[in-house]
Amino acid sequence: MPRRFSIAAADAAAIVGGVRFEGPTAHHRLTDSTNDRARELAVGGARSGTVVTAGEQSAGRGRTGRKWSAPAGSALLCSAILRPLEAHHALLPLAVPLAVCEAAENLAPVECKVKWPNDVWLDERKLAGVLIEARPPDWAVIGIGLNLSIPEDGFPDDLRWPATSLGHAVGPDQALAAVRAALGKWTAAGPEEVAAAFEARDALRSREVAWEGAGGAGTQGEGVCEGIDERGNLVVVTAAGERLSLGAGEVSLRL
Repeated sequence: MPRRFSIAAADAAAIVGGVRFEGPTAHHRLTDSTNDRARELAVGGARSGTVVTAGEQSAGRGRTGRKWSAPAGSALLCSAILRPLEAHHALLPLAVPLAVCEAAENLAPVECKVKWPNDVWLDERKLAGVLIEARPPDWAVIGIGLNLSIPEDGFPDDLRWPATSLGHAVGPDQALAAVRAALGKWTAAGPEEVAAAFEARDALRSREVAWEGAGGAGTQGEGVCEGIDERGNLVVVTAAGERLSLGAGEVSLRL
């Protein structure tokens, strides 16, 4: 049975002075992408904390345009507006996966990790993904896809092994309440708090990875992960002892 969701006093205090993602809420039975709908609302001036949800998406996407697919009613598909963006939001792309980890653990007896830059892992399989689109300093749209009850054969063939679901009879409404509260806490957190929490949930630390991409690290390489730097970039050390900082928008990783 899932645990009853509640907010600890310290967490509730963290939300005070931050954003309460309590609505208004725009729900779509079917839409192309909750991020697209939320972005339209953000451009139109919708207030911070506005949330868009969908029962099903026809064109959901993850980072670098990857398709995000889930059968109707089997996942939490939501996008939230945060505005304005301030200095303490520097590590927002890491703060949001931390919020999803915390929400999932408040819903079920599980332990989650974050695979840099934006995947939430459960038992080394992808439980959730985050896609943040922003127009600094005006607004950010925080997109979250959290798998709840997708059967193994419900995932596309190319995602069937890496993907998993939370289970424990958790439904989208219950998951949304947990995610809203956790977002309120973690979008108000400062970079130092985010970095410390990420270190405790870092799924890649001390593991070997290979990457492809541009930037100062070159087009490709291999190395061992050593955590993140102050900008939220992934720090890796090559076999030659070279210490590199990889930006999320520059590389594609593989274990």
